[in-house]
Amino acid sequence: MRTREPQTLGEGALDRVARILAARRIDPAAVAALSDEPAPYSAVEALSAGMPPRYQGAMAEHPQVLAWVREVTRQSIAPSIGARRQVATGPSLLMAGVVGAGKTHESYGAVTALVKAGIGVRWRATTAADLYADLRPRQGVDSERGLAAVSRVPLLIIDDLGAAKATEWTEEVTYRLINRRYNHLLPTLITTNLAIKDLRAYLGDRVTSRLAQMTTRVEFEPVDRRRLQRAA
Repeated sequence: MRTREPQTLGEGALDRVARILAARRIDPAAVAALSDEPAPYSAVEALSAGMPPRYQGAMAEHPQVLAWVREVTRQSIAPSIGARRQVATGPSLLMAGVVGAGKTHESYGAVTALVKAGIGVRWRATTAADLYADLRPRQGVDSERGLAAVSRVPLLIIDDLGAAKATEWTEEVTYRLINRRYNHLLPTLITTNLAIKDLRAYLGDRVTSRLAQMTTRVEFEPVDRRRLQRAA
């Protein structure tokens, strides 16, 4: 197999480049410095910049969450030869426990773990209450487009499912969102403070049936870590 030697610019080409830069009043030294400058942010730093400050240092520690990270990593796909592998399909988690048990912390930590594993992650995080507020029909807002976008994102965190007031409309929106992610095997991290029987009453049978099949239930210890940290 023949390999191509690195190509260099001849003197004529260098002269043309110099004239173009001069005509545009660009300092060639500045261009050279930029070409040698390393990337200002690592993938993890870039990820942290898009996270809420409270969770920028979050690390996943729960064994089931770490197992989820490994499986999503295994199912990741490179869109082309030599490209970075991206989150594609994978399992989902339903993380249940009392307020302050660490469910949200683990969710953000799981995203960080994927990035540290070298996986490209297009993701979105929202509370259920904020999701409904964003998608509520109102003038000047394309709610259908918004629902389609959040339904298709490769990795979605839905925090505090069951905390918002239940209505026929919220049940329908939740069904459409979960059903699409269920059909397309899109990994979803869901946290809730509700017991399964209460979640069924809140969401309805159509949603809870899909959640039962698409998610692994992760139980957290009934300890409010926030209060423990304040007391320490």
